[in-house]
Amino acid sequence: MTKCINYWRNNNGASAVEFAIVAPVFLLILFGIIAFGFLMFLTSGVQQLAAEAARASVAGLSATERSQLVRDYIERNVASYPFIQQDVLKIETREDHGYPFSFEVKLTYDTSSTFVHTLQSLVNQTDGPIVRKATVLVGGM
Repeated sequence: MTKCINYWRNNNGASAVEFAIVAPVFLLILFGIIAFGFLMFLTSGVQQLAAEAARASVAGLSATERSQLVRDYIERNVASYPFIQQDVLKIETREDHGYPFSFEVKLTYDTSSTFVHTLQSLVNQTDGPIVRKATVLVGGM
């Protein structure tokens, strides 16, 4: 009888069992936080790059010159954003006809080359690229 009582009172290995139960949940939360943070960092970087490029385009006199200023600015400064790769960044510019005297810069970043692409369905409900726009006034009212 004392053997049975000692068996039930024995705590050897209890920490290992608790760790085996808690560790997967903890690791899932930890990697989710890392993936979400990385995706937010990319999104913020693409938006900031679009805004800065749009501001640089104000110096242009025509839509063609503004577009070239945007491309030159992005080419010179994309290296200052550590996780943004220029080869998967698509640049579109246009004079915004919905609002007079404005110029729009649209950046599309394909996330399929990043590690977070496989986890993106957990963090972000869309599997598409990151698309950000910035519009600036170029003169007039």
